[in-house]
Amino acid sequence: MVITLPSLALSQSIDLKGQLWGGGILGDDPAEGRSSVETQLGYIPTISFYRPLNDERLLDMEWAYRVSRAYSGEVLLASAEKPYRGWIRYSTQRVEARLGLQKIAFGPAQFLRPTSWFDTLDLRDPTGQTDGVEAFRLRLFPSGSVALWSWIINSEKDTLSYGGRMELSTTSGEWGMTFHQDPLISPQQVGLFPVVMPGPHKRAALDYRYDGFIGFWFEGATLFSDNANFSGNNRYTLATLGGDFTIPLFTGILIMSESMHIRSSQNNSYTDDQTYSFFMASMPLGFLHQLMAITYIDWTSERMFHFFRWGITFDNLSVNLLLSANPKRVEYDVPEEYLPRSLAGFGNGLQLMLIYNH
Repeated sequence: MVITLPSLALSQSIDLKGQLWGGGILGDDPAEGRSSVETQLGYIPTISFYRPLNDERLLDMEWAYRVSRAYSGEVLLASAEKPYRGWIRYSTQRVEARLGLQKIAFGPAQFLRPTSWFDTLDLRDPTGQTDGVEAFRLRLFPSGSVALWSWIINSEKDTLSYGGRMELSTTSGEWGMTFHQDPLISPQQVGLFPVVMPGPHKRAALDYRYDGFIGFWFEGATLFSDNANFSGNNRYTLATLGGDFTIPLFTGILIMSESMHIRSSQNNSYTDDQTYSFFMASMPLGFLHQLMAITYIDWTSERMFHFFRWGITFDNLSVNLLLSANPKRVEYDVPEEYLPRSLAGFGNGLQLMLIYNH
């Protein structure tokens, strides 16, 4: 972009920033042949270009590259070297158009998210990172209470999918309606839950949020395919109810809970139900410290996951101590070779993570 638009690059502000993280995990349930100690290190350098235009218009760009390594003892467990962001955006008070590798996320749910179609956000991850998608996204703001989204997304197999969203803000709360159509022929997992669509399919969602004495939200989605030859399920319905409230004790204790129900079927003839619940409590201690406790329950398989984080945040440095208690590998009805090789998410674990943002 700088080479092809030299005059533009010289007239706009340039911002260099990045996120460096590293740490280690000590766990008691390693995969066969793996160490009980894992270490990780990664860096995302980011360069941003910013140029104000006339009539309150803005042109900006961002490029970021992610480099990471994870080791089990001295054995390389995973590595990644790939673009993290790379987009150009034009925006006014009424229009925002963004093209390139970007984050697309929506919906009020915080953890059990039926509309996590294009992102991998996780409240337990202190880095706040999420994968992006190659897309063109257009947002229109015809009034202060209405927002219209549309997008075209390019998959890794160069197949274009498309969709849109309407958001409406009223005195009774905020509403959202979303639709997406994906023509990809091969099966794919949608979101962060066991939802595997057999091929070309459609997605429709409705969500609502109310902020008053308590916070309350609903998020529901339906995914359906006409592929009748697939041996698995081809229709899914996901629904999440959630709420939060701040207890006026000490510096304020935020409590939040969500429950999700997933119903799947094969040509409307077979039904499988799954239910999940999520509970969180967090509290700041002074200006630097933050405590968070999470319990996640899979009611169908009768598994519970516990997570605790103590975070200390300075100007640029964040120190995080994380404790977790999860089911062991032998508790899954899956051959061990098909389970993830990392310590994260299995057994009891102690993790230290340092994050430096500049």
